[in-house]
Amino acid sequence: MTGDDTADPAASEGRFLVTHADGDSAVLKDVESGQVHTLGENPGVEEHDVLEATVAPEPPMEVTWRVTEVRERRALRVEESDEPPTTQERDLASEGEVGDLVRRERAGEGEIHVLTVPPEEVEAAVADVLDDEGTLARAARLGVARVEIRSTTTEDRGVVSVRYMP
Repeated sequence: MTGDDTADPAASEGRFLVTHADGDSAVLKDVESGQVHTLGENPGVEEHDVLEATVAPEPPMEVTWRVTEVRERRALRVEESDEPPTTQERDLASEGEVGDLVRRERAGEGEIHVLTVPPEEVEAAVADVLDDEGTLARAARLGVARVEIRSTTTEDRGVVSVRYMP
């Protein structure tokens, strides 16, 4: 996964999310630009890995790509927690209206997103966050390794917290 192809003017350097991987190939998405790179062969990555890497087009047709250098690799985990949102997260939700999204930096590294939804839509909102590639892309951009989703329902609203953590 390393080589001297980094001088290739068509090479792309960045942070990539592995959106698909099997034994023969993989698909990388640049989390800053959104550009998708289909690899001609899988260099040993798995779905939900994040690579700080350089990719270059495969000659001669340059329709597929290859990883020429990996500076860092980490796996992302997205999980639903049995724990309810914290007091701070519930307070953030109570300040807004149903449908609001509040973002806050975490103490240390990462972010917290608090979604306020109708009480009957909490399960669907959690499922949407779990299945959303955007959740993984944001985690990759933030440089974190874990996303934890917590939820609760009150009388008048549902609260879903998405915690991007190291």
